[in-house]
Amino acid sequence: MTATTTAVLVPIQPAFSDAERLALAGFLAGYRGLTREAYALDLRQFTTWCRAHCLHLFAVRRADIESFARDLEARGRARATVTRRLCTIAGFYKYASKRSSWSTPRPPTSGGRDWITSLTPPPWTVTSSAPCWSRPGSARRWSTR
Repeated sequence: MTATTTAVLVPIQPAFSDAERLALAGFLAGYRGLTREAYALDLRQFTTWCRAHCLHLFAVRRADIESFARDLEARGRARATVTRRLCTIAGFYKYASKRSSWSTPRPPTSGGRDWITSLTPPPWTVTSSAPCWSRPGSARRWSTR
């Protein structure tokens, strides 16, 4: 009796589309050092959460981001950590929305509010004191004196 072995090749769906990869890489390219590492961690956790919930990055809606924040809170993350992650996500989508060469729409907003390009913090951030709407390279120095 002889056993035969067969192998079937199954195509693997890439984790990100080309536009999503370009947006992620381009956003992170604007930073260096510890800031880049922190933002990369934030985006890695967010994209992992999106994949676990079968969401493509450019199909994410505000309610999804709020669910991500609530999930972080439920897992006991500190308020500052949740705020930083939300600020990173908002910065990423602001960056991605300005790139017209990517034929991808901005995430839909609720109630017609332009929460991505607003100069004030979006209402879903945990605190309003986080400086999360500055441009890459415009690092703010906060004095405690």
